[in-house]
Amino acid sequence: MAVTRYGLCKSSLPRHVFAAMSITHPTFIKPSPHPLKTSPSLPISFYSTSASISATKHPHKSKHPIVSLLDIGGVKINKDDVVRESDPANNVPDSIFSKLGLQLHRRDHHPIGILKNAIYDYFDTNYSNSFLKFDDLCPIVPVKANFDDVLVPADHVSRSYNDTYYIDAQTVLRCHTSAHQAELLRKGYTHFLVTGDVYRRDSIDSTHYPVFHQMEGFRVFSPDEWMASGMDATSYAANNLKKTLEGLAQHLFGAVEMRWVDTYFPFTNPSFELEIYFQEKWLEVLGCGVTEQEILKRNGKMDNVAWAFGLGLERLAMVLFEIPDIRLFWSNDLRFTSQFSEGQLGVKFKPFSKFPPCYKDMSFWISDAFTENNLCEVVRGIAGDLAEEVRLIDNFTNKEGMTSHCYRIAYRSMEHSLTDEEINQLQWDVREAVQSKLNVVLR
Repeated sequence: MAVTRYGLCKSSLPRHVFAAMSITHPTFIKPSPHPLKTSPSLPISFYSTSASISATKHPHKSKHPIVSLLDIGGVKINKDDVVRESDPANNVPDSIFSKLGLQLHRRDHHPIGILKNAIYDYFDTNYSNSFLKFDDLCPIVPVKANFDDVLVPADHVSRSYNDTYYIDAQTVLRCHTSAHQAELLRKGYTHFLVTGDVYRRDSIDSTHYPVFHQMEGFRVFSPDEWMASGMDATSYAANNLKKTLEGLAQHLFGAVEMRWVDTYFPFTNPSFELEIYFQEKWLEVLGCGVTEQEILKRNGKMDNVAWAFGLGLERLAMVLFEIPDIRLFWSNDLRFTSQFSEGQLGVKFKPFSKFPPCYKDMSFWISDAFTENNLCEVVRGIAGDLAEEVRLIDNFTNKEGMTSHCYRIAYRSMEHSLTDEEINQLQWDVREAVQSKLNVVLR
């Protein structure tokens, strides 16, 4: 069977997709805060048979259409390329495919795009346009590029089907923009910024969403640069990195107090997090570090040193624009979108309504394979963005060793009041799907 230069069998993705996936034009995985309980050897299928109940007509609302063919950075992607019910390794639901190609970071009037452009302005002004910018790279990447090329250990929790969206056993929706790092280095780029939508299976609350946006920055130094300074290569790169990112933080947040915290990432050493004191509390802004020499060595930069940083655009935009719920970034409601203008960083969001939530509890006996991320995928598949929060409120183990969980689901629309009929139907569909797809016994 023929093998591509990514080490993937051509049969795993259509030829037209792989032919276009190579970069032809000019962050970091942090250990999961939710320890992996038990994940099945193969993912559970999450294909919803009922549409999200969000079709109520509303004068301010226009829904994103789900199209079957996308063009992302010149790559033609069919729905069947991404959502494959017949592949036991595939765990990408329709709801995730519907987000592909929306590219909020490329919309100049959207908070994510406004923030991206503000960061571009900082680097263009202070580094004479030396950083090349990539913001239209295909989010379908090989497992090797997403994990192996950035030294993520084989047993790292982020590789599990519980945390990552797999198209097939060798192909994923990128978990971070670092998935393009190795290929850019091999092509000879030494200063670059990569921005894109990234995908992770996650919990449901006001700050977590399965699709969000990252920016990675990368800079390579030659021996002449650090030798002239009288410093060793690692110290030189670390000092340059901190100076660069302190300037970026001031550009975005003004004259704020900052501090550096030592941390761990698989692909940098030493590694740091930058925190700022903003609105009377310490806020983590980004993760960064001096790139592991093994990454440079593998990609033709044997005699160099480099730094890299990664930041989440939603996290910073929620603070800068005072946006209280991450779901709002995906809203087409004119009462949201009309509040933001190109180049206007930090315009404070004005809430236009606060419809009441509706809470429904659900209890069940779990199986050994149960994980909370799987539950959240099922809830999202049925309720879509009407699911505001899924929270464990009680659990116990009986004398026979069976464990029961009770979850409280908060349903709330940001655009209209939900009716009893809508909520009851949603909860009924969620209960049926949870029982059939998660191998649990409802109580």
